[in-house]
Amino acid sequence: MNSMTWLRTIALMTAFGFCTCAVRAQSKPANTTEAGAKIAAINMRAAIANTSEGKQAAARMETEFVPRRKELEDLNKKIGDLQKRLNAGASTLSDEEKQRLTVDGQRLTRQLERRQNEFQEDLNDAQSEVIGRIGRKMVEVLGKYAPSNGYGAVLDNSSESTPVMYASTDITQEVVKLYDQTYPVKSAASATDGTAPKSVSKPSER
Repeated sequence: MNSMTWLRTIALMTAFGFCTCAVRAQSKPANTTEAGAKIAAINMRAAIANTSEGKQAAARMETEFVPRRKELEDLNKKIGDLQKRLNAGASTLSDEEKQRLTVDGQRLTRQLERRQNEFQEDLNDAQSEVIGRIGRKMVEVLGKYAPSNGYGAVLDNSSESTPVMYASTDITQEVVKLYDQTYPVKSAASATDGTAPKSVSKPSER
């Protein structure tokens, strides 16, 4: 899982539903916008992913989940090796040996399924924590940026359920820049404040 994979993944997560609603709550509905007020669009998915904090969290998460991804790859390889042995020895292996290899393969397959489910659940939890943390602060930043720049409404064009057909002004980059200024990230060496999600390797099963 590299940083770009993580960024694509968070773009699909339902946690952004919170972000979308919160952004709209910060502004008046379009039909009650004050005369002369401007309307802008923002891609909240891209904004969260492209903050320095978001990029740092993606890199940190990538490192933390590497050991567990490697475990899944190893289990896959073991299962593949067993299957190859069974196929290659279809006419030479004893029935007892075939049975033993089959049972081992079934055991490893169940273990792999459990590990994959645990991995995905923990990854989703870690991503949700990061998205929620950055998203809440992003909404606060946007709530200050919009009125101070004359915007009466800001629409989230990253939501497929409420697409923005046209917007002459996109403030995504401006808000990302303001977010980074408001919440500067620590260097990788000093970012040990405990806010990063922790990846805990599950004990191996036999």
